[in-house]
Amino acid sequence: MLKSLTRAKFEQLIPTIATGAQYAHYWGKWQDVINRLLISVVAVVVVLILRLILGDSVEALILLLAIIAGFYWLWCPVYQASIRNIKARRLQYSGFWRSRIQDVYLTEELIGEEETVNQRGELVIVENRERRINLVLGDETGFYITVQAPLQRTHKGIKVGQTAELLLLSNRKDLSTVDKVTDVYLPSQNIWIGSYPWLQRDVFLEVSRQLGGGANPNDSRYNRRVPRRRKYKG
Repeated sequence: MLKSLTRAKFEQLIPTIATGAQYAHYWGKWQDVINRLLISVVAVVVVLILRLILGDSVEALILLLAIIAGFYWLWCPVYQASIRNIKARRLQYSGFWRSRIQDVYLTEELIGEEETVNQRGELVIVENRERRINLVLGDETGFYITVQAPLQRTHKGIKVGQTAELLLLSNRKDLSTVDKVTDVYLPSQNIWIGSYPWLQRDVFLEVSRQLGGGANPNDSRYNRRVPRRRKYKG
């Protein structure tokens, strides 16, 4: 089942400013926090050097720059998530898609490389790999997509045939071409699957309840004019 959503509803589901889940996603691990702290320290030092060079004439500006630089480690995740949200919001149309899991499988993905020195003093490259779960989702129209996410313990109960809900994003009004998909909600498990928490989840669950409860097809918030065949560009 696919129902297109109004622009207003889409903007509620993917807000401009980062949600708490999105902030946590970009907060990262302790190494990421330390890297941001180091950048903050270096930036503050640069600002202080500018203060010595330029003198008291730009004291207000220097103070502002010092505050921004000093709290870089704190506001950077908001900035990163908001930029990502804005890029998604450039897509003009969206649809709520209720599908079923057609297949589930695990893969190992390369997520980065690190240079280190072994006991013989030789430079070696260490590959960082991550186990991921892959969900193949499809519906009665023959449309299929694959959603991937880091593997977690909560994924043990995922099975073929379970209902999966998400948003399809497109620049075509009829949603015949899908440019991006969001994270996936599995109602039977009450869990979310995805590499990034795109959605304002309380709003999405409300939309899910309204549609699952037999939403009025003439409701101005929804539009049933969607194609039977679609293709995914991702």
